[in-house]
Amino acid sequence: MTAVAAVTGCAPQPESPVAAPGASASCAPGKLSTEVPGKLTIGTDKPAYAPWFEDDDPANGKGFESAVAHAVAKKLGYGKDEVVWQTVPFNTAFAPGEKKFDFDINQISISDSRKKAVSFSSGYYDVRQAVIALKSSKAAKVTTLAGLKDVKLGAQVGSTSLDVVNDVIRPGQRPAVFQKNDFAKTALKNGQVEAIVLDLPTAFYITSAEVPEAKIVGQLENTGGAGEQFGLVLDKDSGLTSCVTGAVDALRADGTLAGLEKRWLSEAADAPVLK
Repeated sequence: MTAVAAVTGCAPQPESPVAAPGASASCAPGKLSTEVPGKLTIGTDKPAYAPWFEDDDPANGKGFESAVAHAVAKKLGYGKDEVVWQTVPFNTAFAPGEKKFDFDINQISISDSRKKAVSFSSGYYDVRQAVIALKSSKAAKVTTLAGLKDVKLGAQVGSTSLDVVNDVIRPGQRPAVFQKNDFAKTALKNGQVEAIVLDLPTAFYITSAEVPEAKIVGQLENTGGAGEQFGLVLDKDSGLTSCVTGAVDALRADGTLAGLEKRWLSEAADAPVLK
């Protein structure tokens, strides 16, 4: 992995605009109409998993999503001491209802169905889903999508991983559904499921650091359109959406997102594609 400069918490210069064209909200650095005046409240789940976060501490700026969140905050004019982190369960983040955060970052994929309840920034990460299985299992020998149809699969509830299981893999038996990926990992180790589906960087981390007796069976191709992307979640029709999108777009344009991805996320080159 290639190292890049760490994200700092200092505010940007006022002359660096981040608003998307036609934005209705004022995006003056540090002057947004936020939940807590003068602060930026960011939500994520607990525990906060690697490689997205490190040491279960979103505030430390370590891990891809922590670094992205602080980079967005910096673009908006908020230093680390002006960012407040709030625990928000995964499914709650994009459920209907008023939010108590300014934005949430938690590997949440942008989808039309979720847009009915919340608003999203532009995408900050292009996602692929992957399948992992114990090296000793028959599932570890699968090389095609068709080969997964007879495998007992599991995935996290409400996730696009589960959507991929149901809509793309379409196994012959009902998949097991788990509240958190931790429970899915335990089920895999205990033989309750033969394989689990989750995003590729998490799959690399689990197989290298948490369940070394498991392997990545393969990754799934993105199909149609621009593919799956993670986005920052905001309250439905939030006045901050254009400002946050402007910040994400600026970080993509100046290479920051690519640099953070190289630093914190494993390369996908060694994971075979299941077709």
